[in-house]
Amino acid sequence: MIRDFTFTIKSIRFDEDYAPADSTRLTTNFANLARGESRQQNLRNALQMIDNRFNSLAVWDNPVGDRYGVELDIISVDLDIDGGGSAFPAIEVLKTTIHDRKADALIEGLVGNNFSSYVRDYDFSVRLPEYNKDRAGFGIPDDFGDLHGKLFKGFVSSETYRAQFRKLPVICLSVSHNKIYRRTANHHPVLGFEYQPNESSLTEQYFQKMGLQVRYFMPPESAAPLAFYFFGDLLNDYSNLELIGTIATMETFQKIYRPEIYNANSAAGDCYQPSLEHQDHSLTRIVYDREERSQLAAQQGRFAEDHFIKPHRAVLDAWSARFAA
Repeated sequence: MIRDFTFTIKSIRFDEDYAPADSTRLTTNFANLARGESRQQNLRNALQMIDNRFNSLAVWDNPVGDRYGVELDIISVDLDIDGGGSAFPAIEVLKTTIHDRKADALIEGLVGNNFSSYVRDYDFSVRLPEYNKDRAGFGIPDDFGDLHGKLFKGFVSSETYRAQFRKLPVICLSVSHNKIYRRTANHHPVLGFEYQPNESSLTEQYFQKMGLQVRYFMPPESAAPLAFYFFGDLLNDYSNLELIGTIATMETFQKIYRPEIYNANSAAGDCYQPSLEHQDHSLTRIVYDREERSQLAAQQGRFAEDHFIKPHRAVLDAWSARFAA
């Protein structure tokens, strides 16, 4: 008999005193900021950037531009695969809560935002390079992302998720630097102008296996579109304040991590191709180690292979087949 996996949720506040847990992927945006001599100033500056961006978008009944603050919680999801209480850190996302200072009220925001996964590291930094090692051209395994997608859908459909969160997740990522995006006439008051890519990316295909659709929007006063991955109806299932919380949080991280795109000194036009070589951009006053991030991805992929994929391959294969059925 193949047992159902057990998901457990843990939460930790992301503030200027945040320190990464041992199980946190160190390539995660928030973990990268929270290390080194500048850690506390990094965190303080990033959180202020998020608040400022939120208020720049939520301008109604906000004449001074300081009505709202954004509180962030890191949601860690552990997976017990054998019922023995030995949990693997499967997923890590962010949860926003909006503090309306004028009303002295807390407004629940969206869960998702950032997305972190050791299994995703394994797929992209271990499995995919090994698959292409001796090939003449780049290829993708037929079942690439299948297990990861089923694990994510299993979590989102679980009682554990439904007991904690009232809405389905929205994940916000950067655009692909090897695709061309064209502006459409569709405009949303908060999300801004919609863009459409010239072709599907590997990331799109990977997240599609997680059950997620994607749309690209460039919010007002942004430099480039953001990729919004979601279930259902992005424009109608979520309130303006919920969407602003996600934009403010994830655009801030992208300005720090990819300033060539998201902190460029000129905004994307009607036809836009992102470039990590773009020189006309500004740097934030926040220290972020991009080189270390790329090196750690492979190490974390090996960790997933050694502690999750290989030891439990038979159980994972059987569960995956049952899940598909």
